[in-house]
Amino acid sequence: MSTELVKQNSQIATLTDAIKKMIPQFKLALPAHLPPERLARIALTELRKNPALSRCTVPSVLGSLMQAATLGLEPGVLGQAYLIPYRNECQLVPGWQGIVDLVSRAGRAAVWTGAVFEGDVFDYQLGSEPFVRHQPQGEDDPAKLTHVYAVGSINGVQGRIVEVWPVKKITRHRDRFNKVGQRHYSYEHFEMYGRKVALLQVLKYIPKSIELVRAIQIEHSLTTGEPVDLDIPIDTVITNADLVVDAETAE
Repeated sequence: MSTELVKQNSQIATLTDAIKKMIPQFKLALPAHLPPERLARIALTELRKNPALSRCTVPSVLGSLMQAATLGLEPGVLGQAYLIPYRNECQLVPGWQGIVDLVSRAGRAAVWTGAVFEGDVFDYQLGSEPFVRHQPQGEDDPAKLTHVYAVGSINGVQGRIVEVWPVKKITRHRDRFNKVGQRHYSYEHFEMYGRKVALLQVLKYIPKSIELVRAIQIEHSLTTGEPVDLDIPIDTVITNADLVVDAETAE
């Protein structure tokens, strides 16, 4: 067995032991629908699937899992959130499915999002009477992505909130606000990033739960490089992390 493999196995064993010891803390943070043992199993599965995670520091892995517990999101295959290694640091990245789930869980609104590819039947209108009509035609090559969109509706309120972003606008937005360079997760997960950018615009007008605001704060930190403090007052989170505004486009 190579020295590198021995080192990796040792790191996995260390992380496995640390995650199991964190189960009581996970239980305190998790909502009832997600047992702490399940979160631990998911984390260990992600470690086995992605060897790069085993090279991350123990505090960063445990911190990311605690963020997932606080939000009640499962990292991994369901797409609610992802454990992404940046060099030797692990970061939790909320997925668009996770954001949709957080809005739905609060029970005051609904949001959804879509990705448009070359060949799709797609029409939309913004302004006072917005709409989106989209018929996918089976294409899913990331290189052929043309637009992303998000739609929101508030319970008891007529009309919908619609955001449509072409690929060039997504890239321009990232390049303008990204403070972490090539480490930004959008370089490997562009469609997910684009969908979330559109969703975040819709969320400006959607009633926010504490968990949803926390997810927005984490997303903000991934772009700016600012640390996430889950203990800061919720009013401060809403003020500082609700969304970055582009002075030129008001977006």
